[in-house]
Amino acid sequence: MSAVHLSIEGPLARITLDNEAKLNAFTPAMLAALEGYCGEIECAEAVRAVIVQSVGSRAFCAGADIKAWAPLSPFEFARAWVREGHRVFDRLARLSKPTIAVLQAHAFGGGLELAAACDIRVMAPGASCGLPEAQVGIVPGWSGTQRLARLLPEPVLKEMVLFGRRLNAERALALGFAAEVAEDPLKTAETLAEDVLTSSPRAVEVAKYQLHAAVGEDRAAMIEALGGGMIAASADKAEGVAAFAEKRKPDFPGS
Repeated sequence: MSAVHLSIEGPLARITLDNEAKLNAFTPAMLAALEGYCGEIECAEAVRAVIVQSVGSRAFCAGADIKAWAPLSPFEFARAWVREGHRVFDRLARLSKPTIAVLQAHAFGGGLELAAACDIRVMAPGASCGLPEAQVGIVPGWSGTQRLARLLPEPVLKEMVLFGRRLNAERALALGFAAEVAEDPLKTAETLAEDVLTSSPRAVEVAKYQLHAAVGEDRAAMIEALGGGMIAASADKAEGVAAFAEKRKPDFPGS
């Protein structure tokens, strides 16, 4: 059974990492479950916001389970581990629903990359972030040198990747990486999720597409989604579909 769970409570979806014995470190089964849940959430019309959380007080997520990737050959590591994890985290980042990561404790390696794939982050005062991959002879592989480069200043990211320094909650807030620092980060995240419910769901979705197109998060797909949505509402589209079904030449009204 996967140690990732999905619950949907009306307009709120919760993805929960539940691998406390290993500090919620990712296994291949957990990656597969996360990808599947992202698909379920995308298809759940009633869902308006998503909270990514984890169990335990020691870690939000300690990254990837070293026992899962250490035995892999270089080819398997690159294809079946790095690319697989990257694809799954991209799937989370590109959800049309707003996402909030709740860092009740430390987020290292893949755990930080998971938090970075969410739209905003709420941290507990004692939580910290780190990218310690070099200390075990590897490099960040699930967007730590890519997506995080858009979210953190270059010198700060270099401190973390090259020098192994941690980013504490106070500094994360000052840099804008954390939206809030709260004694009860889950409660704060739930309040933020409630705020989303007062806005138009379609406006929020389109605004997320626009923002992602601006910062380069799957820009090509975001631009085409915006264009496709606009043209799908046109009379020209309706006429084109009708003409195809009726096997005639379309007479586009231009509206």
